[in-house]
Amino acid sequence: MRYKPLACALVMSAAALSGYAQKETVVIRPVETQDVLVNPGMGITTFQRFNGQELNPPYTWSERGPVEKLHDANPKPGFPDTSIAYLRWYWSTLEPEHGKFRWDIIDMAISEAQKHRQKLAIRLMPYSDRDPLPDWYRSSGARRANASTDKDGAIWQPDFSDPLYLKYWGELVAAVGERYDGNPILASVDISSVGYWGEGWSDYMPAFQFQKPLIDLWLQAFPHTTLLMNFDEPEALAYGTQHGAGWRLDCLGDMKTPDSEMLDQYPEEVARTGIQDVWKQRPVSLETCGTPATWLRDGYDVNYILGQALRWHVTSVNVKSSPIPPQWLAQFADFEKRMGYRFILRRLEYPTHVSAGSMMSVHMWWFNAGVAPIYKEFGLAVQLRSQEDQTVIRVPADVTKWLPGDSVVDESLYIPGNLTAGKYRVRIGLLDPGTGEPVIRLPIQGRQTDGWYDLGSIEVEKTMY
Repeated sequence: MRYKPLACALVMSAAALSGYAQKETVVIRPVETQDVLVNPGMGITTFQRFNGQELNPPYTWSERGPVEKLHDANPKPGFPDTSIAYLRWYWSTLEPEHGKFRWDIIDMAISEAQKHRQKLAIRLMPYSDRDPLPDWYRSSGARRANASTDKDGAIWQPDFSDPLYLKYWGELVAAVGERYDGNPILASVDISSVGYWGEGWSDYMPAFQFQKPLIDLWLQAFPHTTLLMNFDEPEALAYGTQHGAGWRLDCLGDMKTPDSEMLDQYPEEVARTGIQDVWKQRPVSLETCGTPATWLRDGYDVNYILGQALRWHVTSVNVKSSPIPPQWLAQFADFEKRMGYRFILRRLEYPTHVSAGSMMSVHMWWFNAGVAPIYKEFGLAVQLRSQEDQTVIRVPADVTKWLPGDSVVDESLYIPGNLTAGKYRVRIGLLDPGTGEPVIRLPIQGRQTDGWYDLGSIEVEKTMY
């Protein structure tokens, strides 16, 4: 019984310390917003044009990428701003004469993307059913796979197993890689080598032993750029993704029966090729079969199509820069809020005051409400800012590991010893690795004009020695 007063005192002390600890800690629960966000590396893309330029008609588009600047216009409402411009050009356009490359075309596109606040995604296409291979290639002695008298004889079909095809196509790929690999404005490059539009299918499909070196061209030419493997040939798709590429398909929304690509071919091929988890490391990019307007015209189920894209963990979609039907704007807005990444800061905790030259404990709970991670290493940072002074403190967190769901960051951050004493605002940002500026938009209140999210305050004191 004699220990009871001591026990009571200990309990009271613990309670007092607990209350003191709670009092000395700031806990912030940011208010979530429901905005559609334009963020780097994700979203609905423009196609063969840039933000703020005229849209295509509802049902038609051009496969021929721009070779000169397009005029900005007042596009029709209902099409979102985006962080990606997707462009593609034919071989004959980029190399009209052997060894003479039209760098001005890609340079212009990079400059226009930067001007319109976008990154550039590209594809080089060998030919199509309307756009032939370069004249110089067809007269080079390269083998032809078909005859002029065949039903497809109007288009000179190459023999993709011909060493000359590997040589000359490889020269173009290598030259483009040497000039543009690692360019900070270049978001991604499609692996394209076989068939119409380089989509990876052909009536004259070569054996995989000949497809493989045509894929290796891209892996060698673009080691520092995100590559996307086209979907059409299963063995090639598996090989490309196993060697670091993401994947893309060109016919999102094909619901025609029988043999629907959306209902049968695509979902089954994802499973058969074992690419279900590629999205955790590399992006999934999709392109509509036709346009959203053709889905509406043909009576396709938009909820099924968009839902399947989310199940594939989609990061970007090309809808051919065509208008989204007004009656589907709500479905597409919801889709945009779920595709890619969507980082919500649920809880931020830090002390009410800290001494300059000491460590500050920071706790964050983040929730990725999207279906994919971010694939570029943007830096998480805390900014302390007052009228007299400021500092940016990097938080050692790898945001590329933030898969859909919850992530927790618990770190001790060093407060610079030369920081002026006083009251500071606590601001959070995800910084571009090149510029160091906050560029990721968060679906929470508090965003300032400079991109930082102002969430609370802290007192910085001078250390007394």
